[in-house]
Amino acid sequence: MLTINGITVRLGGRAILERATASLPAKSRVGLIGRNGAGKSTLMKVMIGQLEPDEGSIDMPRRTRVGYIAQEAPSGTATPFDTVLAADTERAELLIASETEQDPDKLGDIHERLIAIDAYTAPARAARILIGLGFDEEMQGQPLDSFSGGWKMRVALAALLFSEPDLLLLDEPSNHLDLEATLWLENFLRAYPGQLVVISHERDLLNNVVDNILHLEGGKVMLYAGGYDSFERQRAERAAQLAAAKASQDAQRAKLQDYVARNSARASTAKQAQSRAKMLARMQPIAALAEDHTLAFDFPSPDELKPPLITLDLASVGYADKPVLQRLNLRIDPDDRIALLGRNGNGKTTLARLLAAQLSPMAGAMAASGKMRVGYFTQYQVEELDGSDTPLAHMTRVMEGKPQGAVRAQLGRFGFSGNRATTQVAKMSGGEKARLALALITREAPHLLILDEPTNHLDVDAREALVQALNGFEGAVVLVSHDRHMLELTADRLVLVDDGTAREYDGSMDDYVDMILGKGPAKEKMSKADKKEDRKAAAAAREAAAKVKKEVSDAEADLAKYEVVLSAIDRAMFDPQGAANEYKGLTMSELSQRRGKIVAAQEAAEARWVAASEALEAFGAATA
Repeated sequence: MLTINGITVRLGGRAILERATASLPAKSRVGLIGRNGAGKSTLMKVMIGQLEPDEGSIDMPRRTRVGYIAQEAPSGTATPFDTVLAADTERAELLIASETEQDPDKLGDIHERLIAIDAYTAPARAARILIGLGFDEEMQGQPLDSFSGGWKMRVALAALLFSEPDLLLLDEPSNHLDLEATLWLENFLRAYPGQLVVISHERDLLNNVVDNILHLEGGKVMLYAGGYDSFERQRAERAAQLAAAKASQDAQRAKLQDYVARNSARASTAKQAQSRAKMLARMQPIAALAEDHTLAFDFPSPDELKPPLITLDLASVGYADKPVLQRLNLRIDPDDRIALLGRNGNGKTTLARLLAAQLSPMAGAMAASGKMRVGYFTQYQVEELDGSDTPLAHMTRVMEGKPQGAVRAQLGRFGFSGNRATTQVAKMSGGEKARLALALITREAPHLLILDEPTNHLDVDAREALVQALNGFEGAVVLVSHDRHMLELTADRLVLVDDGTAREYDGSMDDYVDMILGKGPAKEKMSKADKKEDRKAAAAAREAAAKVKKEVSDAEADLAKYEVVLSAIDRAMFDPQGAANEYKGLTMSELSQRRGKIVAAQEAAEARWVAASEALEAFGAATA
């Protein structure tokens, strides 16, 4: 068991963690979540001993081997394969000892230990892990310094997984991975034998891998059993309970304040008034769960253009006269939602740059609508934001000549209103910077949005907001992402970039996942008409399922709301003096009438919830 005992960490005079306390069950797989900047990485650094807390401690069993990826990526002339093998230090030391030890008894003990730790199968295990993370046999033998920083971090992750620590700590492990490697990692972690704590914003990973959610908010932590969907349900229930408790306390507080105000000046009741004033002072306010109302994505809709927006005819594209992709045949229409699939290095970004007109075709033809506007998002745009500037300054510069009202309106679409528009970029979180970059690239209401890994700095709630914004966007979308949840909810066309070209993938996301994990073959080829009908049917099914999910969510929210109102009315009926202001002075008959209306509304919401839940189950059965 890992126990977090009253951890407090203050940085720059601000409490990041404040008496955070939780007990994580032995062998548990825990998802550590929270809004950007909540202190997740800080807590993890305390767990590994990299950061000394101002108060409190982390307790775990003695001799627990803790594994965590260092900030610096490995480098040098060693190969990925050798680097991963070297991560098992005990194996390396035993192999050296087996070559030098002369004592037969000690040599026997060494070989027994080597067998016990599966030392002789280690090379095969190392190769499997590297292959899963995208390194083919040739790449495994190349020097580390020949790889980019992202690929070096994959080597670091492979080494950590290979070492199999008792407690595995991962901080956003999929940030440097493509969808294919993310799927493999999810499958690997599901079977991990030790305890796992992972910081992640990947909804699928949090649902499929972890069995507990540790939620960090306001410096405190709370442990929820189950995956992310279960956490959301429990949190909604807790929010309703807190709202009811807060309403009750507010009513009690109002009653005490009224008594103190009326009786403090009278000698006969001053003592009692003083006593109630002390009660008021001791009363700890119940805070409702905080909601971030600034979390927003709202893409401006473009004017209509006739299809197609872009047509590629046997086009080739690459760099320095060396083609990366050839024989490209692709048509993009104004209502398309296209996900580009394929491992990193296969050319997804190259294709995205061609569609964004940042690269020209080396051969073949590319036709694009002359009036088409393109919004192209990459991580480089986030990194290149001027830290000394504000969102308002950035937007004013790119919207030169436009009135301040239009500039402010575009910022407001992405949550930068009021003081947030004049906050220095350097003081913003990664998620806020990503939102600003999206605001900048969509300022002219593009007909085509090309988003290359837009979720890397976004937390789960922000990703969900982005999904909703994309589904409401009236232009075309081309999306590169390792977030399967986002792809499943937004894309109705899949294009596989592989073997030096790009072609329509005829299966669903589930088929693609099965193919990547070796659970099934790719689907047979279909006719163009069948594919179009399949895409339309899939898009319609997703839209209908999303609508039903919203009905379930709305009904649950209504039920929680009615529960709070009924609690307040019941209190007013049985304790008129303690009634909330809204119900003070109402007769029993009036309260009963109000209660009857709420009960009727509650029953109607219950009926809606049952119907929508059954419909949602039917959708699940139909797609199973």
